[in-house]
Amino acid sequence: MPAQELPASRPVIEAATLSERAATLVEQDILAGLLAPGSRLGIVDLVQRYDIGATPLREGLSRLMSRGLIVGTGQRGFRVADISREDLLDITLMRTAIEIEAIRLAIDSGDDAWEAGIVSALHQMRRHIERTGDEFREGAEDFDRLHKGFHTALLAGCGSKRLLAAHSDLYDQAYRYRRVMMRSFDSGKKFVRAHQLLAERVLGRDVQGSQAMLAAHLRSTLDIVYPGGNER
Repeated sequence: MPAQELPASRPVIEAATLSERAATLVEQDILAGLLAPGSRLGIVDLVQRYDIGATPLREGLSRLMSRGLIVGTGQRGFRVADISREDLLDITLMRTAIEIEAIRLAIDSGDDAWEAGIVSALHQMRRHIERTGDEFREGAEDFDRLHKGFHTALLAGCGSKRLLAAHSDLYDQAYRYRRVMMRSFDSGKKFVRAHQLLAERVLGRDVQGSQAMLAAHLRSTLDIVYPGGNER
């Protein structure tokens, strides 16, 4: 008896790949400021911009809705999410809740490899800033990768993939605000020193001190971008 032919899966895989690519391209342009907050995302315009079909584009935009970067507008329309103090406050509250728990778990369970990862991430970020001088800024691909890599390294020993995934998403959602915050740094040495102090506290296995310093570090973006605002 001839073997039953299995249904072809390649078109499904290709469709998923296209929607992922669409989501990545739109996300990059939002984070880079090329698609302004509040701007309408017309499917026809995006098809021409990215040379991707309308269906995978809509699927890609739907993915970004779940990450808070775009919002729906009526009949399957989309626009870039607005920026506001309320939004950044919400991101900061969520990041703080997630990251202070992740840092506690990491300090309790992290091994020598975790510690080495923090030291390496800090060193790479410091060397990059030394090479670029005071011209380092959020938006430069190498710096973005190293900055996020450092913050991820702090939490990497927590043992929870979901905590790390939530950290990654919220870190990216705060990106547009962090670009504004970075303008306040007039010295790469000050930036490195702030991160070095945080790393030293974590490597010292001081749970409460690390949580307090991390919470203040996360809060600094809100205080710099929206100074003097009121709490909820």
